[in-house]
Amino acid sequence: MTQQPDMIRSIAIIGGGSAGWMAAAALANATAGTIAISLVESDEIGTVGVGEATIPPIKAFNASLGILEAEFVAATNATFKLGIELVGWGRAEDRYFHPFGTHGADFDRVELHHYWVREHLRGDPTPFDDYSLCKALAQRNRFGPPVDNPRDVRSTHAYAYHFDAGLYAGLMRRYAEARGVVRHEGRIVDVARDAQTGHVAHVGLTDGRRVEADFFVDCSGFASLLLGRALATPFEDWTHWLPCDRAVAMPSANSGPLTPYTRSTAHAAGWQWRIPLQHRQGNGLVYASRMMGDDEAAALLRGTVDGEALAEPRLLRFTTGRRREAWRHNVVGLGLAAGFMEPLESTSLHLIQTGVERLLRLLPDRHHDPLNAAEFNRATAAEWERIRDFLILHYHANSRPEPFWQACARAPLPDELAYKIKHFVADARLVSPQDELFRNPSWLAVYLGQGMIPQSYDRLADARPGVDAAAQLRKLRDLVRAAAETFPTHEAALARLGRAPQAA
Repeated sequence: MTQQPDMIRSIAIIGGGSAGWMAAAALANATAGTIAISLVESDEIGTVGVGEATIPPIKAFNASLGILEAEFVAATNATFKLGIELVGWGRAEDRYFHPFGTHGADFDRVELHHYWVREHLRGDPTPFDDYSLCKALAQRNRFGPPVDNPRDVRSTHAYAYHFDAGLYAGLMRRYAEARGVVRHEGRIVDVARDAQTGHVAHVGLTDGRRVEADFFVDCSGFASLLLGRALATPFEDWTHWLPCDRAVAMPSANSGPLTPYTRSTAHAAGWQWRIPLQHRQGNGLVYASRMMGDDEAAALLRGTVDGEALAEPRLLRFTTGRRREAWRHNVVGLGLAAGFMEPLESTSLHLIQTGVERLLRLLPDRHHDPLNAAEFNRATAAEWERIRDFLILHYHANSRPEPFWQACARAPLPDELAYKIKHFVADARLVSPQDELFRNPSWLAVYLGQGMIPQSYDRLADARPGVDAAAQLRKLRDLVRAAAETFPTHEAALARLGRAPQAA
């Protein structure tokens, strides 16, 4: 294929891991050999490697590359994920489910949750997530894809995956290298910039080699070699909203059936994750270091994991926040090089995915029009800040007695989040923009699951006397339970893909 005169000729990706190889795979697939793509990484430098849980859009990313689900599941030891079970987040004894999908289905022009609020205020104790097919499936350890019929309650759920992030990076690497991406092994010791434009011109390796490119993608992790160090892009620290700044991670052997959901359990100074893979279980304890010491956190994790520990706890330090510009000069940062989002809702790989997709839409020519960077940065900031606000809601909407949780409940909120909460508490009104990642079903799950019950509801609910909402809700609850029984077990669903689970 011929190249247009102004088209960029080369892209260099700095760093491997999930971020680097996802970027390499997507860029190679989209540019089809018209742009030379290289990737620089060093086997001496490890990766964080704990991004094992995902959200449903990952399916679209894999599909865009032509990767079949069976191939992906086998290559990454994946299991299915219907959502997150959150334990102890409102009060220590609370338990609720954040599903991928809707809560039942509306049976009237008034939305389902308004009728639920009315019946709850009248004394009905039924949890809101009892109307979720995802929860019903999770409770029964069942799984199957949604049916293609919007009138069937079995179409109301969605799903994602748990998988080994290192194996996924390997799958992306094989895909990218098969499409011409050239890998350079070596550590970067120098970043040279053009004296006139300020753009990055090349990176220098320990052995004296130089890797030049028209455009660079910084996937160098927390080091942020280009975006952070070379270009000195400021970092916005969000610790005052999301105070956890450390984690200890430790794999363990599977014990019992493989569950099709992530579990997130709150503790005195943070929370703990449990992620089942086919070959092991991922575990981690996230905490605020000013409230809990590293040794205490490691001991707590050791004492609470299911199954035999397969390694010692590994300590991770982080600061939740982002670079104020994800695109500066001729550099785009992806993954940890651009920022860190507290891992509660499994968005780390998704933010890599959307960053790559945004870059493909705004890929510059050799003139580097600043409008491309401006739009990338605007959209990136909006995405990150709305995800941040959704995570803050989990910490804010709690009634736990520990000092950590009390401080979270009292902390001032970002303006947009405070506005959303006011609307919901007053009238169960949802005012989240429909283009944000976490949409109304997700906000409802956290609001109601953590005990944030509205004072009132849509007035139209009382203006429709012909609707027997209590009976309709009972019918819907029974329908969801019956539908869940029609699905195969989670392990049977995995076996059908040709990869039998290896649970103990």
